[in-house]
Amino acid sequence: MTATPAPAVRRHHWIVRLTHWATVIVLAGLIASGLQIYEAYARFGNRGGPYFVSPFDGAQFPHWSRLGGWLAGALNWHFALAWPLVAFGLLYLGYLVRSGEWRALVFQPRDVRGALEMGKYYLHLRREHPPQGKHNPLQKLAYTGVIGLGALAVLTGFAIYKPTQLAWLTALFGGFQAARYWHFWIVWIFVGFTIMHVILVFAVDPASLRAIDAQCRPAGVREARHRCRRRDSRRGMRLGRRTPAAARAARHQSRERLGWRENPVLAHAPRSDVQRG
Repeated sequence: MTATPAPAVRRHHWIVRLTHWATVIVLAGLIASGLQIYEAYARFGNRGGPYFVSPFDGAQFPHWSRLGGWLAGALNWHFALAWPLVAFGLLYLGYLVRSGEWRALVFQPRDVRGALEMGKYYLHLRREHPPQGKHNPLQKLAYTGVIGLGALAVLTGFAIYKPTQLAWLTALFGGFQAARYWHFWIVWIFVGFTIMHVILVFAVDPASLRAIDAQCRPAGVREARHRCRRRDSRRGMRLGRRTPAAARAARHQSRERLGWRENPVLAHAPRSDVQRG
């Protein structure tokens, strides 16, 4: 008897996948145009000093890494790409709040112990993999930090863009040159995070690349996802309404009772052909 492949379950909502890849593209353009803007004045501080300490003073980045050709062109690209970044960020945050997914993503005080245990595991000081949900505590810490950095990138960008109209915001970051300085270093933190993120994807969880790129991934990898769906189903029944999670759980249970999961013939048969018991 031929074994049927494991059923596929959705790991990421389409809004998560859309905002993920759109942010990658937009952020690449923002970094490239930002490097071209930096070329116009490759220091942090007013002319004549004092300057903020930076290893990139006077640096000239390769031509292929810059976008815009000259200062005005780079500024146009930078401003044009900044608004889509804000829009995608707000869409993603809105989804997290509306769906409740923020509970599985945002680092909370109760995750401190789990983060320490996960650190021990990565350092080979612990043999067993600590229990986790959709994301382990260190992932949650990293993702929460990146969301915070994204907010800081936008705020420092506005402080540089409108230093007179938003003088209070510019002053909050220490002045125009200080806002430039923090804005610039946030970029390199993003670059470092992206490099580490890609390395860990291939080294630890290659299936997550397919999950963020496509609709489904094999079942059984994230049992916590099913537990959350069952919890949402029970919550919906208590409230007297049928949530999408409850509807999915009901269909799943119905198919299991009919033997669709074990029998590939029944799994693909029209519903009218199935004798209901």
